[in-house]
Amino acid sequence: MRLRAVLFDLDDTLIDYTGAVEACWDAACTRAGAGVDAVALARAIHDARRWFWGDAERHARERIDMLGAWTKIAALALERIGRPSQATARVVASDFAERRAATTSLFDDALPCLGALRARGLPLGLVTNGDARMQREKLVRHDLGGLFDVVVIEGEFGVGKPDVAVYEHALRALGVDAADTMMIGDNFEWDVAGAARAGITGVWLDRAGEGRADAASTARTIRTLAEIAGD
Repeated sequence: MRLRAVLFDLDDTLIDYTGAVEACWDAACTRAGAGVDAVALARAIHDARRWFWGDAERHARERIDMLGAWTKIAALALERIGRPSQATARVVASDFAERRAATTSLFDDALPCLGALRARGLPLGLVTNGDARMQREKLVRHDLGGLFDVVVIEGEFGVGKPDVAVYEHALRALGVDAADTMMIGDNFEWDVAGAARAGITGVWLDRAGEGRADAASTARTIRTLAEIAGD
Protein backbone atom coordinates (compact mmCIF):
# COMPACT_ATOMS: atom_id res chain seq x y z
CA MET A 1 0.00 0.00 0.00
CA ARG A 2 1.04 3.62 -0.51
CA LEU A 3 0.92 4.90 3.05
CA ARG A 4 -0.43 8.45 3.23
CA ALA A 5 -1.68 8.67 6.84
CA VAL A 6 -1.70 6.74 10.11
CA LEU A 7 -4.43 6.59 12.75
CA PHE A 8 -3.83 5.54 16.34
CA ASP A 9 -5.90 4.37 19.25
CA LEU A 10 -5.02 5.95 22.62
CA ASP A 11 -5.63 3.70 25.65
CA ASP A 12 -3.29 0.69 25.86
CA THR A 13 -1.82 1.61 22.49
CA LEU A 14 0.02 4.86 23.20
CA ILE A 15 -0.52 4.95 26.96
CA ASP A 16 -0.59 2.20 29.56
CA TYR A 17 -4.10 2.67 30.88
CA THR A 18 -5.00 -0.69 32.42
CA GLY A 19 -1.71 -1.91 33.86
CA ALA A 20 -2.41 -0.60 37.37
CA VAL A 21 -6.22 -0.79 37.39
CA GLU A 22 -6.59 -3.51 40.03
CA ALA A 23 -4.05 -1.91 42.35
CA CYS A 24 -5.85 1.43 42.02
CA TRP A 25 -9.20 -0.15 42.95
CA ASP A 26 -7.63 -1.99 45.90
CA ALA A 27 -6.16 1.24 47.24
CA ALA A 28 -9.37 3.21 46.65
CA CYS A 29 -11.35 0.71 48.71
CA THR A 30 -9.43 1.75 51.82
CA ARG A 31 -11.26 5.09 51.56
CA ALA A 32 -14.64 3.45 52.14
CA GLY A 33 -14.48 4.27 55.83
CA ALA A 34 -15.00 2.49 59.12
CA GLY A 35 -17.26 -0.51 59.06
CA VAL A 36 -16.44 -1.47 55.48
CA ASP A 37 -14.08 -4.39 54.90
CA ALA A 38 -11.73 -2.97 52.26
CA VAL A 39 -10.55 -6.41 51.14
CA ALA A 40 -14.11 -7.71 50.72
CA LEU A 41 -15.09 -4.53 48.88
CA ALA A 42 -12.13 -4.80 46.51
CA ARG A 43 -13.03 -8.40 45.73
CA ALA A 44 -16.65 -7.40 45.08
CA ILE A 45 -15.55 -4.51 42.88
CA HIS A 46 -13.37 -6.74 40.71
CA ASP A 47 -16.35 -9.05 40.19
CA ALA A 48 -18.73 -6.14 39.60
CA ARG A 49 -16.56 -4.40 37.03
CA ARG A 50 -16.11 -7.58 35.01
CA TRP A 51 -19.89 -7.96 34.93
CA PHE A 52 -20.44 -4.25 34.26
CA TRP A 53 -18.08 -3.99 31.28
CA GLY A 54 -18.94 -7.47 29.99
CA ASP A 55 -22.12 -6.30 28.26
CA ALA A 56 -21.35 -4.59 24.95
CA GLU A 57 -24.37 -2.29 24.99
CA ARG A 58 -23.76 -1.17 28.56
CA HIS A 59 -20.06 -0.72 27.77
CA ALA A 60 -20.86 1.63 24.88
CA ARG A 61 -23.43 3.54 26.90
CA GLU A 62 -21.40 4.00 30.08
CA ARG A 63 -17.85 4.60 28.85
CA ILE A 64 -18.57 8.21 27.85
CA ASP A 65 -18.94 9.07 31.56
CA MET A 66 -16.25 7.11 33.31
CA LEU A 67 -16.61 8.63 36.77
CA GLY A 68 -20.31 7.86 36.63
CA ALA A 69 -19.56 4.30 35.53
CA TRP A 70 -17.00 3.77 38.29
CA THR A 71 -19.50 5.10 40.84
CA LYS A 72 -22.09 2.57 39.65
CA ILE A 73 -19.53 -0.23 39.93
CA ALA A 74 -18.58 0.81 43.47
CA ALA A 75 -22.25 1.12 44.44
CA LEU A 76 -23.01 -2.35 43.13
CA ALA A 77 -20.05 -3.80 45.04
CA LEU A 78 -21.12 -2.10 48.26
CA GLU A 79 -24.59 -3.58 47.87
CA ARG A 80 -23.12 -7.03 47.35
CA ILE A 81 -21.21 -6.90 50.64
CA GLY A 82 -24.20 -5.54 52.51
CA ARG A 83 -22.95 -1.96 52.94
CA PRO A 84 -25.00 0.04 50.40
CA SER A 85 -24.14 3.74 50.27
CA GLN A 86 -24.20 6.06 47.28
CA ALA A 87 -22.05 8.57 49.15
CA THR A 88 -19.38 5.96 49.86
CA ALA A 89 -19.54 4.79 46.26
CA ARG A 90 -18.78 8.33 45.10
CA VAL A 91 -15.84 8.61 47.50
CA VAL A 92 -14.34 5.31 46.36
CA ALA A 93 -14.90 6.06 42.66
CA SER A 94 -13.39 9.54 42.92
CA ASP A 95 -10.34 8.20 44.72
CA PHE A 96 -9.97 5.50 42.09
CA ALA A 97 -10.21 8.11 39.31
CA GLU A 98 -7.41 10.16 40.86
CA ARG A 99 -5.20 7.12 41.30
CA ARG A 100 -5.91 5.92 37.77
CA ALA A 101 -4.96 9.27 36.27
CA ALA A 102 -1.76 9.41 38.33
CA THR A 103 -0.60 5.93 37.26
CA THR A 104 -1.34 6.28 33.55
CA SER A 105 1.91 6.54 31.60
CA LEU A 106 3.17 6.65 28.04
CA PHE A 107 4.59 3.45 26.62
CA ASP A 108 8.28 3.85 25.85
CA ASP A 109 7.73 3.23 22.15
CA ALA A 110 4.94 5.81 21.71
CA LEU A 111 6.79 9.09 21.20
CA PRO A 112 9.60 7.60 19.09
CA CYS A 113 7.02 6.05 16.77
CA LEU A 114 4.94 9.21 16.45
CA GLY A 115 8.06 11.29 15.91
CA ALA A 116 9.41 8.97 13.22
CA LEU A 117 6.13 9.03 11.29
CA ARG A 118 5.82 12.80 11.50
CA ALA A 119 9.43 13.13 10.32
CA ARG A 120 8.36 11.26 7.19
CA GLY A 121 5.65 13.86 6.61
CA LEU A 122 2.74 11.52 7.35
CA PRO A 123 -0.43 13.08 8.77
CA LEU A 124 -1.47 11.43 12.04
CA GLY A 125 -4.89 10.98 13.56
CA LEU A 126 -6.11 9.82 16.96
CA VAL A 127 -9.35 7.83 17.10
CA THR A 128 -10.42 6.93 20.62
CA ASN A 129 -13.55 5.81 22.41
CA GLY A 130 -14.59 7.06 25.82
CA ASP A 131 -15.14 10.04 28.06
CA ALA A 132 -14.28 13.27 26.23
CA ARG A 133 -13.03 15.15 29.29
CA MET A 134 -10.79 12.32 30.46
CA GLN A 135 -9.39 11.64 27.00
CA ARG A 136 -8.57 15.33 26.53
CA GLU A 137 -6.88 15.38 29.95
CA LYS A 138 -4.70 12.45 28.92
CA LEU A 139 -3.62 14.26 25.76
CA VAL A 140 -2.66 17.33 27.78
CA ARG A 141 -0.95 15.38 30.58
CA HIS A 142 1.20 13.41 28.17
CA ASP A 143 1.73 16.30 25.73
CA LEU A 144 0.28 14.36 22.81
CA GLY A 145 -2.28 16.74 21.34
CA GLY A 146 0.14 18.65 19.13
CA LEU A 147 1.30 15.46 17.43
CA PHE A 148 -2.04 14.75 15.76
CA ASP A 149 -3.65 16.49 12.80
CA VAL A 150 -7.10 15.27 13.85
CA VAL A 151 -8.45 13.93 17.14
CA VAL A 152 -11.75 12.04 17.14
CA ILE A 153 -13.14 11.23 20.60
CA GLU A 154 -16.34 9.25 20.99
CA GLY A 155 -17.68 11.51 23.75
CA GLU A 156 -17.37 14.53 21.44
CA PHE A 157 -18.21 12.97 18.09
CA GLY A 158 -21.30 11.10 19.28
CA VAL A 159 -20.43 7.56 18.18
CA GLY A 160 -17.36 5.43 18.72
CA LYS A 161 -15.35 2.62 17.20
CA PRO A 162 -16.03 0.30 15.46
CA ASP A 163 -18.68 2.47 13.73
CA VAL A 164 -17.38 3.29 10.25
CA ALA A 165 -18.60 6.89 10.64
CA VAL A 166 -15.75 7.50 13.08
CA TYR A 167 -13.16 6.42 10.55
CA GLU A 168 -14.81 8.21 7.66
CA HIS A 169 -14.75 11.43 9.67
CA ALA A 170 -11.03 11.04 10.40
CA LEU A 171 -10.29 10.37 6.73
CA ARG A 172 -12.20 13.47 5.62
CA ALA A 173 -10.41 15.60 8.19
CA LEU A 174 -7.02 14.37 6.97
CA GLY A 175 -7.98 14.53 3.30
CA VAL A 176 -6.78 10.99 2.56
CA ASP A 177 -8.27 7.82 1.10
CA ALA A 178 -8.98 4.75 3.19
CA ALA A 179 -6.79 2.60 0.95
CA ASP A 180 -3.78 4.76 1.80
CA THR A 181 -4.38 4.77 5.56
CA MET A 182 -3.35 2.52 8.44
CA MET A 183 -5.04 2.20 11.84
CA ILE A 184 -3.09 0.86 14.83
CA GLY A 185 -4.65 -0.26 18.09
CA ASP A 186 -4.85 -2.92 20.78
CA ASN A 187 -8.56 -3.77 20.40
CA PHE A 188 -8.97 -6.12 17.47
CA GLU A 189 -12.69 -5.55 16.92
CA TRP A 190 -12.58 -1.78 17.24
CA ASP A 191 -9.18 -0.95 15.75
CA VAL A 192 -8.64 -3.66 13.15
CA ALA A 193 -11.98 -5.15 12.11
CA GLY A 194 -13.74 -1.80 12.45
CA ALA A 195 -11.09 -0.02 10.41
CA ALA A 196 -11.23 -2.76 7.78
CA ARG A 197 -14.97 -2.19 7.33
CA ALA A 198 -14.11 1.40 6.43
CA GLY A 199 -11.50 0.22 3.91
CA ILE A 200 -8.55 1.06 6.18
CA THR A 201 -5.69 -1.34 6.83
CA GLY A 202 -5.87 -2.30 10.49
CA VAL A 203 -2.79 -3.34 12.46
CA TRP A 204 -3.27 -5.14 15.76
CA LEU A 205 -0.90 -4.15 18.57
CA ASP A 206 -0.63 -7.34 20.62
CA ARG A 207 1.80 -6.23 23.33
CA ALA A 208 1.17 -9.34 25.44
CA GLY A 209 1.65 -11.77 22.56
CA GLU A 210 -1.77 -13.34 23.13
CA GLY A 211 -2.41 -14.11 19.47
CA ARG A 212 -5.78 -15.00 17.95
CA ALA A 213 -7.23 -18.41 17.15
CA ASP A 214 -9.74 -17.29 14.51
CA ALA A 215 -9.33 -16.54 10.84
CA ALA A 216 -9.09 -12.81 11.54
CA SER A 217 -5.57 -13.42 12.82
CA THR A 218 -4.38 -13.07 9.21
CA ALA A 219 -4.35 -9.29 9.81
CA ARG A 220 -0.94 -7.83 10.52
CA THR A 221 0.06 -8.15 14.16
CA ILE A 222 2.85 -6.25 15.91
CA ARG A 223 4.25 -6.49 19.44
CA THR A 224 5.65 -2.96 19.63
CA LEU A 225 5.15 0.38 17.90
CA ALA A 226 8.84 0.30 16.94
CA GLU A 227 7.80 -2.10 14.19
CA ILE A 228 5.73 0.67 12.65
CA ALA A 229 8.37 3.35 13.09
CA GLY A 230 10.78 1.19 11.14
CA ASP A 231 8.48 0.56 8.15
